[in-house]
Amino acid sequence: MTQKIESQSLTDIAADLRDGKTKARDLAEWAIANHDTHGGVLAAYKTWDPDRLRAEADVADGALAAGIDLGVLQGIPVSVKDLYGVRGYPTFAGSPRELPPEWRHEGPVIRALRGQLATVTGKTHTVQFAFGALGTNPHWGTPHNPWDAATHRAPGGSSAGAGVSLWEGSALIALGTDTAGSVRMPASMTGTVGVKTSQGRWSIEGLSPLSPTLDTPGTLTRSVADAALAFSVIDPETAPDPKRFLHTVESAAVGDFRIGVCEAYFDGCEPGIAEGVRAALAELEAAGARLVDIEIPGLEEIDAIFRAGGLSAYEFAGFISDVLPDFVADLDPMVGGRFDKMTSMTAADYLIRRRRLEVLTQAAHTAMEDVHAVVGPTIPITPPRIEDVKEPSPYMKANLMAARNTTTVNLLTMCAVTMPVALDAAGMPVGLHIVCPRNEDARSIAIARAFEKQLGTARERLGVPPLGV
Repeated sequence: MTQKIESQSLTDIAADLRDGKTKARDLAEWAIANHDTHGGVLAAYKTWDPDRLRAEADVADGALAAGIDLGVLQGIPVSVKDLYGVRGYPTFAGSPRELPPEWRHEGPVIRALRGQLATVTGKTHTVQFAFGALGTNPHWGTPHNPWDAATHRAPGGSSAGAGVSLWEGSALIALGTDTAGSVRMPASMTGTVGVKTSQGRWSIEGLSPLSPTLDTPGTLTRSVADAALAFSVIDPETAPDPKRFLHTVESAAVGDFRIGVCEAYFDGCEPGIAEGVRAALAELEAAGARLVDIEIPGLEEIDAIFRAGGLSAYEFAGFISDVLPDFVADLDPMVGGRFDKMTSMTAADYLIRRRRLEVLTQAAHTAMEDVHAVVGPTIPITPPRIEDVKEPSPYMKANLMAARNTTTVNLLTMCAVTMPVALDAAGMPVGLHIVCPRNEDARSIAIARAFEKQLGTARERLGVPPLGV
């Protein structure tokens, strides 16, 4: 290996695999060694199987040796949130016992990775049934945010182990899901890049659901360039011609875009967050980005709908009561404590809420017609200390505030990318939220990549966390 894996892009690693400078088995052993060193503290995984990882890496190497090149992710280690069905792995969905065997079924997202012989490092921790923003789980423990070596801080949820696995050095791509921010919140809190896809663009088949209306698969990566590569493989619209997509992304420049700055997203930010995002935007403006102020109508109403359960509470209550009723008694108190409220919503309440959201969605998309994206802080709070959110009242306050900015994207059927741009006053990562209209996923990644070329990757801009590689 000519470079340390942790400092290489996926594109360079893929090239080294084909040039014979490294092997998939080398990548697997790197991931295993890092997990052995950091895994006991960081605790990213629910299920970890190094022997299976080695075996999959050997298959990827054997195929390349035989001249069989199935794609750029061949041999690349990927961690998978424990909501996805993955062959050979149990699915717990954050519960204290395994879900029935049918939840091991692999859907199109996993099959896209399997089709290129990407390797699975294991199943990462999730908030039980993905119903939480902070990443906590009393059944299996909460991963440790690698940016604070002294204090156990929230890693972000519900894809709690995803971003942690990247800094642990046990994966190069992490799969998560996003219903109210569950890719972007852990990405922002851990200083990684999170891609929230448009509803319906990536299939949710093979996923334990929270809210089928809002659930979206997504990725966390170490850079936007890596995110673009992963997207080019998984995205069904892009996969037939990934080179064209990647060329478009790499050719984008900050001056190509008119960016709306939404002041409402800056309200109530904890120290260093708004300041970090504004400093990054000032750098981008100096480099040619065209920034304008924008107001998204209805954000306060959207927040009120979210605080009342949004759509996900009703849909989750229906799913768990109908499909997995014997799991209700095992619910995390922070989830189960809201169950009676979930089940009290009537069908009429739900339909009224959906109709209102359709009106708000149209108004928001109309407001964005003159800009290519809307930006602001991804999360307005510092990742809280786990000790401070053990009780229901402070937990719910932090949980709702963490998801305040991200949930608007889901409820307004948009897509988004978060990228790390600063450290806040507590030394924790700050994410810049790049929001685009529905099905403008490619644009959101192109904008983020243009920004990254100007601002630098997380490693370049923020450095390495004290518990990371």
